[in-house]
Amino acid sequence: MSQAHEKKETPISRNIVENEAILKKRLGFGTSFDVGVRTLTILDKHIQMYFVNGLCDIQFIIEQLRELMLLESRERVDETTNVQQAIINHLPHVQVEFTDNLEDATTQMLSGLVFILVEGEDRAIVIDVRSYPTRGPEEPDTERVVRGSRDGYTENIIINTALTRRRIRDDRLRNEIMRVTQRSQTDICISYIDGVADPKMVEILKKELQAINIDGLTMSDKVVEEYIVKQGFNPFPLVRYTERPDVAANHLLEGHVLIMVDTSPSVIITPTTFFHHVQHAEEYRQAPFIGTALRWTRFIGIIFSLLILPFWLLLTMNPELLPPALDFIGPNETTNIPVFLQILFAELGIELLRMAAIHTPSPLATALGLVAALLIGEIAIEVGYFTPEVILYVAIGAIGMFATPSYELGVALRAIRVILLIAVAAFKAPGFIIGMTIFILALAAIKTFAKPYLWPFLPFDPVAAWHILVRSSVPSMKFRPTFLHPQDPIKQKSE
Repeated sequence: MSQAHEKKETPISRNIVENEAILKKRLGFGTSFDVGVRTLTILDKHIQMYFVNGLCDIQFIIEQLRELMLLESRERVDETTNVQQAIINHLPHVQVEFTDNLEDATTQMLSGLVFILVEGEDRAIVIDVRSYPTRGPEEPDTERVVRGSRDGYTENIIINTALTRRRIRDDRLRNEIMRVTQRSQTDICISYIDGVADPKMVEILKKELQAINIDGLTMSDKVVEEYIVKQGFNPFPLVRYTERPDVAANHLLEGHVLIMVDTSPSVIITPTTFFHHVQHAEEYRQAPFIGTALRWTRFIGIIFSLLILPFWLLLTMNPELLPPALDFIGPNETTNIPVFLQILFAELGIELLRMAAIHTPSPLATALGLVAALLIGEIAIEVGYFTPEVILYVAIGAIGMFATPSYELGVALRAIRVILLIAVAAFKAPGFIIGMTIFILALAAIKTFAKPYLWPFLPFDPVAAWHILVRSSVPSMKFRPTFLHPQDPIKQKSE
């Protein structure tokens, strides 16, 4: 395992008492209750086993100790006896490694492994007996499908790599793990298919991850994203998150690279474009025609979410723009609050309700919905704070945001919508036109890892653009996306 930051290494001494003194001071024995050590005498040699309660499978440790205690009855000691090798030969475990410095040994132990020190030896035996507290693979709440698999990633990086490998049984699938940060020493796994993914992309990600210089990844994958893409004040998501192993496996086969961060159930998919954030697994669980209909319904909902409020405000402020057949658009009643402020207050109310729903216990969620419907929907209209049309269009915009598969994209579009509302309120029609122009130009200027954000429309790729607009059948999709520069561009080879 590689480390992001070099530390001064303390070599393991052949004098086990010296090692014990250093480790007791470093690990806080007597202060930290969850750090343990078991001392034994085996074949006339003192040995010590170090472990962390809660991160190890105790049954495995008990089995290891039982084997060591029975070792004396099986081995005869003489001057030629290699005690460490005898211990290794009686370790009932499949994964045994060595380390020659105390820093690596303690880091392994704090990751859930155990290490054994043997008197007279300058190497520690490291045994992988970790058993992280975790929940089962459940279907993600934000990526549910009517038909399809119900498993999802968890906070355990070992389970996550296994869920992915279960779907891609290719010997070229690589899961490279490294530890980053100075204190937390968080495990991060880079997954890709050797011979498909662009090796330059893989190297760039490795360098970016190894350059992370921070105490710890308390917010796990989000902090990693901010380090690798340098997003700044750009509100649009530059990587895609998923909690579905089937979605992640599909992107691996296309040539994407995955980043898995321990303690996070979300997997980072990179590089991605704008259109990766508006597709959903449900489209590929239905027939191509139905999938296309679902996709276009979602596209329309996203467009409505962004434009319906600014455009309606523009028509309300400039009724002369309406043709006679549509002169019914606009509030029939006036209130003491301008329409623009009504929209802003309603937007704020929707956002507060969303935040309240996240923090509300499930048994109270229904009550919260009833209160919201009565207060904002009925009473606010009756007392004259809002007009019915404002509530209607704000609700349509909110539904469009919730229909966006990517939560990050939905929040970004809401922010752009508010900016457009302000532009329309300040400059009317020119504000709407200039705001939309700046919005499109800003999207066109975005690049993630030198990949254009609006591909395949800018630059234009007709085949890929067709696959974006239409959910094509899988047999017709013979090539991998060209913007990924895959080493093997052909997905389906002819016989």
